Amino acid sequence: MRGETTLWNPGCDHAGIATQVVVEKKLWRERGQTRHDLGREAFVREVWKWKSEKGDRIYHQLKKLGSSMDWDRACFTMDPKLSYAVQEAFIRLHEEGVIYRSKRLVNWSCTLHSAISDIEVYEEVVVATTRVETMLGDTAVAVHPQDPRYQHLHGKHVLHPFTGRRMPIVCDDFVDMGFGTGAVKITPAHDHNDYEVGQRHGLDCVTIIDDSGSLINVPPPFLGMKRFEARGAVLEALKQKGLFKEVKDNPMVVPVCSRSKDVVEPLLKPQWYVRCEGLARGAADAVRRGDLRILPPFHCKTWFQWMDNIRDWCISRQLWWGHRIPAYFVTVDDPSVPPGEDTDGRYWVSGRSEEEAKDKAAKAFGVTLDKISLRQDDDVLDTWFSSGLFPFSIFGWPNASEDLKVFYPGTLLETGHDILFFWVARMVMLGLKLTGKLPFREVYLHAVVRDAHGRKMSKSLGNVIDPLDVISGITLEGLHVQLLESNLEPAEVERARQGQKSDYPAGIPECGTDALRFALCAYTSQGRDINLDVSRILGYRHFCNKLWNATKFAVRGLGAGFQPPPGPEPSGAESLIDRWILSRLSLAVELSDAGFRAYDFPAVTTAVYNFWLYELCDVYLECLKPVFAEGGAAAVSAARCTLYSCLDAGLRLLSPFMPFCLDSGAADAASRCSAYIRGLSSSGLVRVLGPGEAPPAGCAVAVASDKCTVHLLLKGLIDAEKEISKLAGKQGELQKQIERLRERMETPDYGTKVPPKVQEADAAKLQQSRTELQKVTEAVETFQRMI
Repeated sequence: MRGETTLWNPGCDHAGIATQVVVEKKLWRERGQTRHDLGREAFVREVWKWKSEKGDRIYHQLKKLGSSMDWDRACFTMDPKLSYAVQEAFIRLHEEGVIYRSKRLVNWSCTLHSAISDIEVYEEVVVATTRVETMLGDTAVAVHPQDPRYQHLHGKHVLHPFTGRRMPIVCDDFVDMGFGTGAVKITPAHDHNDYEVGQRHGLDCVTIIDDSGSLINVPPPFLGMKRFEARGAVLEALKQKGLFKEVKDNPMVVPVCSRSKDVVEPLLKPQWYVRCEGLARGAADAVRRGDLRILPPFHCKTWFQWMDNIRDWCISRQLWWGHRIPAYFVTVDDPSVPPGEDTDGRYWVSGRSEEEAKDKAAKAFGVTLDKISLRQDDDVLDTWFSSGLFPFSIFGWPNASEDLKVFYPGTLLETGHDILFFWVARMVMLGLKLTGKLPFREVYLHAVVRDAHGRKMSKSLGNVIDPLDVISGITLEGLHVQLLESNLEPAEVERARQGQKSDYPAGIPECGTDALRFALCAYTSQGRDINLDVSRILGYRHFCNKLWNATKFAVRGLGAGFQPPPGPEPSGAESLIDRWILSRLSLAVELSDAGFRAYDFPAVTTAVYNFWLYELCDVYLECLKPVFAEGGAAAVSAARCTLYSCLDAGLRLLSPFMPFCLDSGAADAASRCSAYIRGLSSSGLVRVLGPGEAPPAGCAVAVASDKCTVHLLLKGLIDAEKEISKLAGKQGELQKQIERLRERMETPDYGTKVPPKVQEADAAKLQQSRTELQKVTEAVETFQRMI
């Protein structure tokens, strides 16, 4: 609205773990097959197929929400352009040593058979015994160096009761003398704290749990047991040996995978890592200097805590869906070169192709190409690695381009505070490292939307609110149908049905896009999270109706021949009530401008709402009725100019929140059309036809009224094929909408179970959609005639 060059670039990531889980469940449910039954290539094809069917839903939602994005620039992280950027970023960082290979303790999901990020693990405090089964992997006992009970044992050893392993007693400050017995068993391969103790004291790391959660490297009878089965078996064996003392309740922290809901196992695995200390220092300093602003400011404390204590980032995932890591393990057929270990970085090379990687390996080991054999890593990169490149990969980085020059760095990132480290930190660190520039100047972190009870939205709870359902409305039966189309287990479906029945007994009423947008912006005053109550959104729909009626009254009051004043300045003939409403308008503009600058959207919605409802509608419009009915010419003229100023500025203030309601406009369409025709006739773009004369090829036809049809000669002035492509997308959306309505209305018992009002609304929607489809089809035919 300020006339500044603005780009809002849409895009989607490929959601590696989440998408693979969804498709694997779908395959098992529909075919009884696993991804291993299909093989990697066939499985990836299935994922692409699922993406083509479901992946554009979020775009459809954004369009319905009125997001003014440049849709021609829409990007997907698995697109060739972005995939090339991912490959280039990995290779550059690997060659520089920022990316490296190492065997370390990772968070392992036995269900996913993959490492997961530290921040994909949530913690649940429960009361339970300690993990007895992991004692089979103990390699030491630790005591506090100042604990008088154990000073005589420093440097001694103990024997493991099941393996016979000779284990040292080590002294370490991490032991809490006041907790338990003050002597702690150390399992370096299965506990993060124990791993650090093991590194400090050079302890062996004995892995006893495999990728699937079964016991390995342990003596019978525990070998091959599932980890939780082994817990009871080890406890019983201790009792039989007379080594069991007692069981006490002990508060513990149990890490759980946010994706699979499985208990996470710390396992030693070779993985790819990004050295983050230097990258994080730059990201933290940028905020401290003020080069990067994080809003609301209280999130800065969390940013610094994370960045100042960051650990290296594990970027490899044992999945099939994602960017395969462009790294190759080297085998050298030469007796002078010993075989390499998977964890030895010298035996790994990266390359844009296998030929490039082989050339690198031959030079590194000083042998000819024929001596080199390569095996590409099967793993893929963490989704957030490619998403972290998004601010510049969408503009063609690493290649120079005009877009990259003009639009990078960006200005603003707006996202949820719950992915501050998943995404924001990755973008800042990688942007600074690979481009030398911050990817944006400001980060606005919005609230997380929860249900009316403050619960996180979950499909299994049945409390997920689809914005499309709020916009168009949906019956309770329609909500139930959506559950059947999801990936929920039967028990979860039933629980979700009960949740829907409790929260939306009459379904969700039709609220419209503008009411939803306005409500979300007004809600942000609640703090970190939004408890979304549909009844409040419905209240803003009534506000939209009030705006519509007020504008209709105002347009009638302006009259058909009204000409707006040449400038915004008052004429001096304004009455006291005119001057009062102009002062209220001025205050609303001032508050709105300050609110937008400060990202204080509730301040803006409150200012605009109060002006329209309590000042313009309740007071000023009521005062105008006698003026328009009985006032003198000067008073009426001043009042009309004042009213026009209020409408013009008031609608502009509302337009960021309510684009659809205001798109209809306040002025009369027919009067505008005549002005357009007068302007176009001199240019030869308008053709005046005689009675019965057909319009020439290349015309676009617009019906301005029942007495006026306009034929515009547009051939050669617009790209007809591009317009047809856009309209084809709208045709597809309308056809899907019509099909969904028809299916709903043709379901058994629709006529008896669905309330009559809902049936009437469905019928009206169906008729409206068919009318819109007819208009779009006619427009397509018009453009086709131009080709």
